[in-house]
Amino acid sequence: MIVKKILFTMLAVLMLGIITACSSAGSESKNNAEESQESNGGEQIASSDEALIVYTNSASNGRGDWLKEKAGEVGFNLEIVEMGGSDLFNRLLAEKNNPIADVTFGMSQMDWQTLKQEEALVAYEPSWIDEIPDGSSDSDNFYHPIAEQRIIMLYNQDTYDETTAPQDWPDLWENEEFHGLYHVPSTLSGGTDRAVIYNILTRHLDENGELGVSDEGWAAVQAYIENGYTTPDGEDRIANLADGTIPISFYYSSGIPGIEEEFSFEAGIVSPEIGVPATVEQVGIMNHGDGQDYTLAHEFIDWFGSAEIQGEWANNFGSLPVNKLAVDQATDRMKEIGQSTSVQEIDYDLVGKYIDEWVEKIELEIY
Repeated sequence: MIVKKILFTMLAVLMLGIITACSSAGSESKNNAEESQESNGGEQIASSDEALIVYTNSASNGRGDWLKEKAGEVGFNLEIVEMGGSDLFNRLLAEKNNPIADVTFGMSQMDWQTLKQEEALVAYEPSWIDEIPDGSSDSDNFYHPIAEQRIIMLYNQDTYDETTAPQDWPDLWENEEFHGLYHVPSTLSGGTDRAVIYNILTRHLDENGELGVSDEGWAAVQAYIENGYTTPDGEDRIANLADGTIPISFYYSSGIPGIEEEFSFEAGIVSPEIGVPATVEQVGIMNHGDGQDYTLAHEFIDWFGSAEIQGEWANNFGSLPVNKLAVDQATDRMKEIGQSTSVQEIDYDLVGKYIDEWVEKIELEIY
């Protein structure tokens, strides 16, 4: 009997110890979670256990690392897959019947329109819909704008000034003084490179011309390519621009501050009277079929497109945010670029219709 009492007492003490330890551990875990939430603005948005696969062509220059870390602070576990705009679009089309990505951001409005037509997206109205300009989203809410990318011609300010630099794209091939001194891409796989091409071709539209373009338009593209400098593998076109070797180039607007910092120079900005081509990066959810739980994707888009995050993104990486409440957080350099350039009027529905055929013709017949 005494032995039984001793054993019962020992068991009670042991159980009390286990309960106390569990209570202490639970309290510590709760405190850690509260501290984590306080450090993230007081809100833990998602569970970090479930991975969210994000495809994008806008993760370069540290953007992807920043986004993954920032999202992790509020509970998102992101797997970011980065590729060029054209490659990204083609991959999304190839995977539309068995998508891997949960969310995609970047690309151009033309690509998104095609994805919508191919039923590769699901509709969602984000919480920040009232913070962007009226009419800027897809009318059916399949994709929404986050940042504007203007494609800017740049020049080395040790070589040219505002009066001696080219004033518009046709100056490059029409004036011999610029021949061989401006960068021409070796392929047209990227969205920025393609923007230069449709900037030229849409000035020469002709419904009776080949692929909707007049002979003058095709001659202009040929002259642009033949009289430029096609930067070979092993050379850095921005290094060439910065040191004046090839003093004229082009770049997407949000990347300009980064290359200026990397190569320790300030590029001259060309602002044609006709304006500059611009693409509007969008964000959307990939269609995984009926019955799929899209809650995590909804939460991510609400967070990512918010004024707070888009403002920080703009401040860190020099973007021009579409969210009106985030514009003030853009860097001074980006505000300067935005104010000194205007957007070229381009029929993007027509460009979307022809761009692949235009690129194919150029790469087969001109390069």
